[in-house]
Amino acid sequence: MKKIILLFLFVTIVSFDSQKEDTYDVGEWFKFRIHYGFINAGYATMEVKEAFINKRKVFRVVGKGYTTGMSRFFFKVDDLYESYIDKETRNPYQYLRKIDEGGYTKSQEGFFNQLENKILVKDYKNKTEKTLDIPKNTQDIMSSFYYLRNHPSIDKIKQGEFIAIDMFFDDETTKFKLKFIGREDITTKFGVISTMIFRPLVQSGRVFKEQESLTIWISDDDNKLPVRIKANLAVGSIKADLDAFKGLKNPFIIKHIQ
Repeated sequence: MKKIILLFLFVTIVSFDSQKEDTYDVGEWFKFRIHYGFINAGYATMEVKEAFINKRKVFRVVGKGYTTGMSRFFFKVDDLYESYIDKETRNPYQYLRKIDEGGYTKSQEGFFNQLENKILVKDYKNKTEKTLDIPKNTQDIMSSFYYLRNHPSIDKIKQGEFIAIDMFFDDETTKFKLKFIGREDITTKFGVISTMIFRPLVQSGRVFKEQESLTIWISDDDNKLPVRIKANLAVGSIKADLDAFKGLKNPFIIKHIQ
């Protein structure tokens, strides 16, 4: 269960194209501190770099998630996710997923053919590969975050409305839906920040109490940066807060400094 919980947190942190100007650029980096109750469970970081694919400059986004302290002793997590995103179409060329979660490991790469709506998945652990059909403009787990941050509807969305995209994960494509809840000023380590609140629809049952158990606060400015995440679980809750950042493309608006 812990593996599933950490994965959902990582997806939402590292899980918000559009014809609008990018909310991010090369050099952006930020870190989240993850708490399970009163325990500092670990961190997640995201960074935007630059790379070349087929002689084209692309965004290379790198996400890492890891447990620390006593949490690492009881449940070790070392996750690495990467995605190579076209700067014009904003669609991914390929992704990398290399994880170690409590002894469960995976080493996988996916290569998108967006023209033919297919993806080649190479599983290095099991030494297999397969080609699967995908919908047009399908995103991977990492590119989804940047795609949604720049979604053309995000500045015009009304309370109760949804944003939905196709996301490829674990050899299948799922419809990832976000419900807009409203706006709220929240207190953080940086001061009071105006935010937009979203709730991804998750499956209720063994892990989450109900379908809307996961809540995300993103900065209500031109960065659309995640600031806080809360998950109400079947047992306990997890909270993640923005802990550090640098290289943002736009000013990070703080209403009041504490």
